[in-house]
Amino acid sequence: MYEILLVVYLIVALALIGFVLIQQGKGADMGSSFGAGASATVFGSSGAGNFMTKTTTVLATVFFVLSIALGNLTAGQIKQTDEWSDLSEAAPAAVELVKPENKDVPASDNKNSDVPN
Repeated sequence: MYEILLVVYLIVALALIGFVLIQQGKGADMGSSFGAGASATVFGSSGAGNFMTKTTTVLATVFFVLSIALGNLTAGQIKQTDEWSDLSEAAPAAVELVKPENKDVPASDNKNSDVPN
């Protein structure tokens, strides 16, 4: 179910981006009132605005509803945590205690081992 909603969400998002980019700005209608290409439009002089506005509104509503639905589906999932993220519960590392000997300098057989014979 999650994957299907995610694919529909992607398609709606791309369609919404396309419809927003296709629409003309508010100031573009001033040129059409003086005869600058109003007869060359597919939907007529005012038909495109209504269709595009309604389609954009429907796509935006579906986009937000799908966003909320996907957010709720994702929020219910428990994220698997990494075992190294919280080290406070881990057992402390074993520490090896070494007892020092009574002698400060280790004994050697040859007292002048650095000097060659």
